[in-house]
Amino acid sequence: MARSKKTSTGTDANAEQRHEEQLQGSAGRGDLTGYLMHRAKPYLPPWVMAGAVGIVSPLAHWKWDGSAAAGVGLTLASVALTGATWWAGRSTTSQRRLHSAITVAAGSAWLTSAALAGPTAGPLLDLYLMGAPTVALSWNVRQVMRRNPDAVAAAEGADKGLLEKVGLARTLLKSATVEPNRVTVPYQLPAGELTNDDVSKSLPRIASALDVPPNAVRANADPESAARGELVIVPVDALKGSNEWPGPSAPGGSIAEPLNVGVYEHGEPLLMWMSGDPEVSRNAMHLLIMGMTGSGKSVSALDALAEILTRSDVIVWGSDPVKVTQTFGPLIPAMDWAALDMPSTEAMVSALSAVIPARTAWLAHYGYSQWVPAAAEVQADGSPGMPYLVAWFEEAAKLLREGLDLTGIAQEARSAGVSLVVSMQRASGYQMPTDTRASLGSSWCHGVRDSGDAGFALPDAALDAGAAPESWKDKRPGYSYLAANGIPENEWATPARSYNIGPDALEWVAREFAATRARIDETTAAAAAKAAGSLFTNRAQLLGTTAGAPVLPAAGGGKDQGMTLEQRDMDDDFDADDFDPEEELPAPAVTLQLAEQPPADRIDVSPAEAREVMERLLDMFEEEARETVGPVDFMAYCDQHGRSRGWVSGQVSRMVSAGRLAETDTAGRYRIVPQLVGV
Repeated sequence: MARSKKTSTGTDANAEQRHEEQLQGSAGRGDLTGYLMHRAKPYLPPWVMAGAVGIVSPLAHWKWDGSAAAGVGLTLASVALTGATWWAGRSTTSQRRLHSAITVAAGSAWLTSAALAGPTAGPLLDLYLMGAPTVALSWNVRQVMRRNPDAVAAAEGADKGLLEKVGLARTLLKSATVEPNRVTVPYQLPAGELTNDDVSKSLPRIASALDVPPNAVRANADPESAARGELVIVPVDALKGSNEWPGPSAPGGSIAEPLNVGVYEHGEPLLMWMSGDPEVSRNAMHLLIMGMTGSGKSVSALDALAEILTRSDVIVWGSDPVKVTQTFGPLIPAMDWAALDMPSTEAMVSALSAVIPARTAWLAHYGYSQWVPAAAEVQADGSPGMPYLVAWFEEAAKLLREGLDLTGIAQEARSAGVSLVVSMQRASGYQMPTDTRASLGSSWCHGVRDSGDAGFALPDAALDAGAAPESWKDKRPGYSYLAANGIPENEWATPARSYNIGPDALEWVAREFAATRARIDETTAAAAAKAAGSLFTNRAQLLGTTAGAPVLPAAGGGKDQGMTLEQRDMDDDFDADDFDPEEELPAPAVTLQLAEQPPADRIDVSPAEAREVMERLLDMFEEEARETVGPVDFMAYCDQHGRSRGWVSGQVSRMVSAGRLAETDTAGRYRIVPQLVGV
């Protein structure tokens, strides 16, 4: 992190004046020597260094008189020291950098010559007697000129004028900490006249006076005082430019380790914690993700899911009944359960309500007050562990409109090792019950339409500190504020940006960590099967994924309850008389169009070549006068080129983003947008 420096203000000038008066009083009482020494002390270092060079030179000459090797070594050392000085001064002003480099170069060159020829040889003694005081005095002059009383007075007047304009008259500003693109100014409000709330209300006026964006000025109130805090000013948007996904932060690690989902404007990683930690009194996280269309919340969601799906002790249930495979895309094979229609989503909500008490009872049986990584390991009695569960609901407004209630799950799931994530465009009271919103606790807010919408997601502390997601709207995709468990409150109003993760990276996560990811435990699976039936037990077959549905133990209705037909066929103890041939089979939740048998000799192509094939296929469909297409239309060519269904879904999403396809009212179908030639 860049080294900070202090700037003088009127407060420092007053303190210095009081100290000066005390010293003058001491001098008046006869302590003149102490007074003079104190005043001279700040100017002594250059003279001490000049004297040290003169003292060392005879010793160096005695050691290396006439040595060619020493001459080479001292010359190289002089050049290296001068270069290091120039490099170290890159964060200072150009004048100070040049002054420092010239001083080091002159001193090291003279010492090298004196060591080889002698300090009194030729003109070396005269050069020292004239040059050393000159260099030392140049630094003394620079030190004297550093403090300009007229500039201090002008700064005091400017500060007072600005504070009076914004309604903070008589506020005392203290020494400012200046960093690259960031200024932090502590303040002290007049006692009994103003509070930190007044500072929060003045932030837009301060931004206007400084001519910076509305969210470039923030206030961090001191929790120990109603009259103290600090102003943070960030004049330039440091989040512009590319922000590519750096890869998993803890591959194969525990979900208890933080997820790296982006970067703050000050350069530190944007971290979030899913599971709780009793050692630091951190609760498990329930998260609301909010942002208008085009704000980049889906990409942020994929950042977090990609991190989660590289960990070894967590499973994911995901629901998206609106965009179906468009958001989750290549990550679907890595999920334990993906509910992509309303019947499956309703079953998932019912299953969550059922698994919470079952998981809580299991954790209590083994002595856990909440889920910790040890719960996912084999227990003392040989019982398999219980992985953490993340239930992720994309486009949650639809399921809330359909009457599904998540309040009970949000209130009870933490102790069961379950995190609930709800993503929607606007969490207003018309769409989400206030009890549900309050129970989520953490929020990840992207660009919104106005400040009223921001209040649906962000806590008052973040808004009072200057968080203004309405300034981004949909013009800054991925920009966000994260107010969540484990994050210091003074960072809630710090803008951050999620990483840009593409379909190829998501497919790599799903494939590379397939052997690392945990499988669902029997306790959770049995409770979910009992509540959701075949929509859970047949979840892998319905989606054509490799997500597992393990053999379940008896769940109260006989050994075979909850087992699929294929599992029953493999069970040696299955009795055919228990099967009713007249029983009506449930309607399928998802209908898949199966491709023709691909040729035995697949064509291995690179990702770039595979994308070109997708573009050519889309051109072919357009020439055939098709109006709409979907992932199933490309599946006939999927295996032939070594691409999975998830990859195809991701490419369809990319075509939508590029404007070649447009969404329709039918899930999974997209309208072909004709290309304009010659425009």
